[in-house]
Amino acid sequence: MSPPFELPRLSQARAPLTRETLVLNEWGEEVFSTIPCERALTIYVDKRELVTLMTLGGYPELLVLGFLRNQRLVTCAGDVESVTVDWEVGAAAVKTRKGIDQIAQRTARRVVTTGCGQGSIFGGLMDELERIELPPTIFSQSQLYGIVNAIRSQESLYRQAGSVHGCALFKGDEMLVFIEDVGRHNAIDSIAGWMSIKGLDGSDKVIYTTGRLTSEMVIKSAQMGIAIAVSRSGITEMGLELAQRLGLCAIGRATHKRFLCYSAFERLQLQSELAGANLRVAA
Repeated sequence: MSPPFELPRLSQARAPLTRETLVLNEWGEEVFSTIPCERALTIYVDKRELVTLMTLGGYPELLVLGFLRNQRLVTCAGDVESVTVDWEVGAAAVKTRKGIDQIAQRTARRVVTTGCGQGSIFGGLMDELERIELPPTIFSQSQLYGIVNAIRSQESLYRQAGSVHGCALFKGDEMLVFIEDVGRHNAIDSIAGWMSIKGLDGSDKVIYTTGRLTSEMVIKSAQMGIAIAVSRSGITEMGLELAQRLGLCAIGRATHKRFLCYSAFERLQLQSELAGANLRVAA
């Protein structure tokens, strides 16, 4: 389905994702190991410096679009005329079609988050939470197990080099896109950018992350219109409070057949016989 707006022009600025480095192992042997790259990307919107993100650099244009969308500085990809990334200077130049109203006031307060690589959100987002209405998405236990299995078999940079987080977008248990970055906040922003380019909403989607469900991750999931968030890790106190406030179903510690549902229990259709069957086989 084509989005109902003119798509922005995007550069295709790719950068190396990994590099080799000499290390000393437990046997005292010198061997080469693969590590992920990390680089700074400063975003300029209509020639105004906005923020610097630390990123792997795999999908920088999607990251920029998703960041602007999740900060509610743009409503959709159609608000942006172009995104041009230049790794030689570490900059992303964004040209909007009509400018961003009151950008100085809306970006004056910045909150540094717990995200790897130090994520940031603009303080005004917290003031807009009451306006978010999540869709009536229902999620089954079998779909959750399908997601966990899909992630387990997914080829990833983490397996090769470690030190990165991944996020995936699912429809039911079908994986639509999987993105890794040095911080989970970058990965989810990149998915938001991908959704915006594709003209997709979050009404029947599930977001998966390998990292914690922090307040930032819960807010960004809700900003994307996604009512179900699944994590291989756990949830923070503020993340839980916001999930409960928004009615977002937060599921953590999701590995194999085990999981913990922290909020919006009514969104999860339990099929406890599936977990029981697994435990009997394992025994």
